[in-house]
Amino acid sequence: MTDITHWNPEDTQQWEASAKNIATRNLWISIPSLLCGFAVWLYWGVITVQMLNLGFPIAKAELFTLMAIAGLTGATLRIPSSFFIRLCGGRNTIFFTTALLIIPALGTGMALQDKNTPLWVFQLLALLSGIGGGNFASSMSNISFFFPKKKQGLALGLNAGLGNFGVTTMQIIVPLFMTFGAFGTLGGEPMVLINGSGTLIGKIPAGSETWIQNAGYVWLLLLIPLAFLGWFGMNNLCTPEVSPDIGNASSAFTKITFMFLIGFLTAGVGLWLMLPETANGSGWGIPKEIVLIGIITVTVFALKSLPGQIKTSLSRQYKIFNNKHTWIMSIIYTMTFGSFIGFAAAFPLAIKVIFGYSHIMTDGQMTHDTVNPNGPSALMYAWMGPFIGALIRPVGGWIADKVGGAIVTQFCSIIMVVSALGVAYYMQAAYNSATPENYFVPFFILFLALFTATGIGNGSTFRTIAIVFPKEQAGPVLGWTSAIAAYGAFYIPQVIGEQITATTPEVALIGFAIFYAICVVINYWFYLRKNGEFYNP
Repeated sequence: MTDITHWNPEDTQQWEASAKNIATRNLWISIPSLLCGFAVWLYWGVITVQMLNLGFPIAKAELFTLMAIAGLTGATLRIPSSFFIRLCGGRNTIFFTTALLIIPALGTGMALQDKNTPLWVFQLLALLSGIGGGNFASSMSNISFFFPKKKQGLALGLNAGLGNFGVTTMQIIVPLFMTFGAFGTLGGEPMVLINGSGTLIGKIPAGSETWIQNAGYVWLLLLIPLAFLGWFGMNNLCTPEVSPDIGNASSAFTKITFMFLIGFLTAGVGLWLMLPETANGSGWGIPKEIVLIGIITVTVFALKSLPGQIKTSLSRQYKIFNNKHTWIMSIIYTMTFGSFIGFAAAFPLAIKVIFGYSHIMTDGQMTHDTVNPNGPSALMYAWMGPFIGALIRPVGGWIADKVGGAIVTQFCSIIMVVSALGVAYYMQAAYNSATPENYFVPFFILFLALFTATGIGNGSTFRTIAIVFPKEQAGPVLGWTSAIAAYGAFYIPQVIGEQITATTPEVALIGFAIFYAICVVINYWFYLRKNGEFYNP
């Protein structure tokens, strides 16, 4: 039976008799589906590095826009995704959104077979890959309803943490699959590397063959069976608190499609306003902060303007915006997950640009275009940060269940301040050196500390949400905060890219450290003061 009409995981007898097995089954189908969503969303970080190594005729700054486009779209699609479970049901949502990822995965594989594929095609595919980012909000909202409060920290930590492993899995699998013709004649012909590349197991010299198109095709091996697993193995919780009136499956798919289209439209217009003319934008240079606020506002009100059941349901769910803690937790979760996902997106190309080139003073000017033969391979090292951040996320949830969410978040915030300032120092030193590889080890270690703190903090913030909000609001709040935080996947690559262009990459990390320090104060004031409204040590 795919639709469950009676569900109360807080009932110990029901939980032990049947609910525990049902919840666990849904969780273990949700996790790999979310993993693939993260992989398709963020594979542009690896693809763009290899495009540089192959000599695709696209400028570095324009390659950074592909990550930014995917990041912004994925974050925007989380806004409608936050409300899918109540409107459409968990099973319907996870199946359909997982199946939709087949489109960008297949399209990316096809587009990468030709170096002359125009930039706008890659930008369109990056836009579509944002579906994978949007899936996080609906997935987390769905799982939150299956488990009792005392187990939500671990369950949500597993779903999010192992789902986040999509970043690491992608950063390991994609470089490896690009080294051989995994799909035979169906996968197309290889290209020859102009610059050396790398994988988890070692460097690949210039002149070697590579199948960059496998970066898209490989995910079809997982997405197709996962779509079937979602359809036949998951459940809709058709209860008044979760999904009271979802209708049939085709009706659910139609709702998801229309709500996604609104997100695509607002994200697309926002991107056009921000991007330069050389990257198919307006060239108006409107500040990204203003555009982001506009995208979020227009998306929220456009969704509410939809007719019938969608408007009625959203009016009820939009009550979360009257709760000040929705906005407070959005800021704190942006510090943790926003940093994790943003750094994961920018890390490979940042390593390539900062350490893969020698920075030489010529005729009184610093140049940054000489390939550094001693530079570390971005594809060998970049996976480690997201790996640690994702691996430790369930641990963060487990610790928070034991000792409290806010205290764990506070320690993570302080570590992030110190680590970000350290990374800034070594970034500055490397970007002004003819031998930047001398600064790579301390830069890398501090970045791993930054990823570790974001991972633990990701788990602890969800524990705080479970304590602060009533059950009906907790699911939508999880989705909403994850949507706002996901803009880190756009904002961080954009800021780092802009500061690299300005030859001051350290400024980006100093700015992030200031934001983390502000979050230390906010978290203490609302959740660690003993006379605070929600003292949650």
